[in-house]
Amino acid sequence: MQRRWRGYLILVPFAATVLAADERPVVPTWLYRQLAHAPEVKTDLSTPTCRYKAVFGEGDSWASLPRSLWRYGEVAVAPGGACAEVNYPRIEEIYVVLEGAGTLRYGAETHAVKRYDFMYLPPTVAHSISNPSQAPLRLIVMSYRIPEGMRIRVPARFQIANIDDVPLQQVGGHPPSSLFRLLLGTTESKRDRIAAAHVVTSLFVMEFAPGGTNFPHHHDTEEEAYLVLAGTGDIVAGGGMDGVMGKHPAKPGDAYFFRLNCTVGFYASPNPGAEKAKILAVRSLYPFGRRGP
Repeated sequence: MQRRWRGYLILVPFAATVLAADERPVVPTWLYRQLAHAPEVKTDLSTPTCRYKAVFGEGDSWASLPRSLWRYGEVAVAPGGACAEVNYPRIEEIYVVLEGAGTLRYGAETHAVKRYDFMYLPPTVAHSISNPSQAPLRLIVMSYRIPEGMRIRVPARFQIANIDDVPLQQVGGHPPSSLFRLLLGTTESKRDRIAAAHVVTSLFVMEFAPGGTNFPHHHDTEEEAYLVLAGTGDIVAGGGMDGVMGKHPAKPGDAYFFRLNCTVGFYASPNPGAEKAKILAVRSLYPFGRRGP
């Protein structure tokens, strides 16, 4: 028996519906959130002009569920505002600008950033973002724990690119109705625009033809998060014998986190006149045998 409650799935054992004494909390296999309704929380980024909305990880009600993901949320910087500077010894971050333009301070350098820019922020490098414009600045912040013992490599220069400059391509194992912009991967990656990460294995955008799909699938060694940027369709989350038991209507701003081995997929709206569906996705290595930051 499945029950969607407060934005995530609770799996209720059948026996629990009969015997109240047998009821116990069950950890969800996936989480659902909507950016518009995500709670604002105070973090080390926060200032009076820099507001953080928790989606997954730190500040969320199920913060302990993700294992490699530490923080995933939306930052809004007011016109003329700035976020506090941060510097993490074993956290790598990715910023993706959704709206507006700003200035990213990276160590002693400053870099202009604009809509759909994505950038890699490695451990040990101080960074902050500000908004010198008169328009809103919004970005997605994704932060990941680097396990003890994993060697840290800091890129020789600031790593930044724009989503629209990364070509669409078909990826093996996926039908031609879903095309990918391969944005960022590990230091060993030969296919991504930026190859710099330690724990993040792949950051990419999927674009779907009407009725297109990436087919339900799962990952044996990675956690994953989806954010719907545009269009509508059905997110597959959960399982079932056919892998598509859990289909959930999706719209822009919907975000999903998928635990290890959770079934994940997407079916775009078949309406040929509908806006093309686009999803920002990120995968990260599961820290087997490790707990905590």
